[in-house]
Amino acid sequence: MKRSILGLIAGAAFLIVSCGKSSDTTDPAPVDKPVDGTEKVESVKVMAYNIHHCNPPSKPNLIDLEAIVTAIRTEKPDLLALQEVDAYTERSGTVNQAQAIASKLQMSYFFAKAIDYKGGEYGVAILSKYPISETVVHRLPTKAGSGGEARVLATAKVTLPDGTFIRFGSTHLDAQSDPANRLLQVEKINEIAAAEALPLIIAGDFNATPGSKEINTLDERFKRTCQACAPTIPATSPTKAIDFIAYKHPADKFSTLSHKVVNEQYASDHRPVVAVIGIN
Repeated sequence: MKRSILGLIAGAAFLIVSCGKSSDTTDPAPVDKPVDGTEKVESVKVMAYNIHHCNPPSKPNLIDLEAIVTAIRTEKPDLLALQEVDAYTERSGTVNQAQAIASKLQMSYFFAKAIDYKGGEYGVAILSKYPISETVVHRLPTKAGSGGEARVLATAKVTLPDGTFIRFGSTHLDAQSDPANRLLQVEKINEIAAAEALPLIIAGDFNATPGSKEINTLDERFKRTCQACAPTIPATSPTKAIDFIAYKHPADKFSTLSHKVVNEQYASDHRPVVAVIGIN
């Protein structure tokens, strides 16, 4: 595949790290078409997927990155938010999973570290069919003394083929039974969204169900692509919806054209969520 000079320039990711040092990385992939403002983009296909560090739950000691790639490739998303991503950890074979998945799918990527883990790093990632820039790691709060694991929201500016911009984010909220940290984290995400000038889409594992205080708070600032949301976890026989895709209010820039939970039961303990979002 030939890379145009314009495509390479547009695809070069400019890294901005907020709230401390990080080894987060981006790697622009080939861009099929130059950003020349001639192609109107009417929708984007978004996937949220907690990949369980590419470990199929039925095989505790196996890392099966190809199974994750196959699940993603089948859906062909334009924008992809990954959670539970390893980078150079002992358990995952010292592989940067975001980079490896992006390379196989020919997508740009940005990995955002949440914590150091087993000789490497662990966090979330953004993958994009389109060029990304202005990548940022937003550190999300945890309540003092709660023992909560550090969490982040990763965002990137996405350049669409028609030359317009949107912001896209990936996040993974606290998993403790006490909702206190998740509520703090949702409030911080809403604060970030309020200050964002670009149209914003976020996706990820929120570890909270519709009707909870956390999701009700999220809904004050965002519109989820599902309202009666199908369950996403556990993958083999799901009972709870905790993985969502949402866009910022006011929603005049976006509309939900479709939403589904993919029936993928092997690759991870979560099922992927896919939505087609219309761009008005």
